[in-house]
Amino acid sequence: MPNRRKFLKAIPLAAAAPGLLACAPEDQPENLPGKPVVISTWQHGQAANVAAWKIISAGGSALDAVEAGARVTEADPEVHTVGLGSFPDRDGIVSLDACIMGPDGDCGSVANVRDILHPVTVARMVMERTPHVMISGAGATDFALSQGMERTELLTEFGREALAKWRTKNPDYLPKINVENHDTIGILALDVNGDLAGACTTSGAAFKYGGRVGDSPIIGAGLYVDNTIGAATATGWGEAVIRACGTFLVVEFMRQGHSPTDACRLAVERVIEKNPDWKSIQVGFIAINKAGETGAYCLQSGFDFAVLNAQTDNQMFRPGYKIEAS
Repeated sequence: MPNRRKFLKAIPLAAAAPGLLACAPEDQPENLPGKPVVISTWQHGQAANVAAWKIISAGGSALDAVEAGARVTEADPEVHTVGLGSFPDRDGIVSLDACIMGPDGDCGSVANVRDILHPVTVARMVMERTPHVMISGAGATDFALSQGMERTELLTEFGREALAKWRTKNPDYLPKINVENHDTIGILALDVNGDLAGACTTSGAAFKYGGRVGDSPIIGAGLYVDNTIGAATATGWGEAVIRACGTFLVVEFMRQGHSPTDACRLAVERVIEKNPDWKSIQVGFIAINKAGETGAYCLQSGFDFAVLNAQTDNQMFRPGYKIEAS
């Protein structure tokens, strides 16, 4: 078994969070195949991974694992781009998007749902209890309530203060787009039976136009799972991911024989082709294949992801990125 320390290069301690490693595209932990394994976006993905790992390490399903992991981030008021405590839209409303996809190819999604703490669970209800894939807006909230979910006030004092501050600096009332404004939680898992599943949940861009929906609840954009090949999820500026059908593309590149890292890199290059403003946005992909190999790639530095299996111990990694490398 390869030694992780031999193929990961540490970034300077002054620039790194504790336990965070940087890796070139060829150095990512994809040479550590095996199952079970869980991979999540961003540092808040570590807590999501722990919840997912409790399920899959005990022989539970990848589908149950990714839902449990995503729920952890949704309930954390310190993560201001997912669930409780999220940045509101420009009218002061917190609206959430989520989707989930299992190994049988079935999937569910909700978009622009309000007052519901766990949209990823509602997405699973859509998948398992309705003939539909996506329900949006008031219909999504009504459906959640009809299934026993409770109303939850998602706007916190942090969100109110952030909105007031934003309004004083944005007299044109336009949402600001930058590389920090879309920290979606995407989570993928491979269980002991060799089955794949994924989930993605977010509040979308801070101070967005009311009703805006990004890539996160869109199957093939924010999330895609093919149980014969692999799975991928995305984070970043959703419009750019949608234009490239990003996660479907990652999985298709893996189908062609590319590693998870190379598949993510090729998808990033397609994002560049489809988005002339690519240098002003951030997009990142993470992926896992049927063998349990993982990888990631992004447009620019600042993105990180967490991998938890028998070898990585929930380690944070920084993927290769395009802007400085081009």
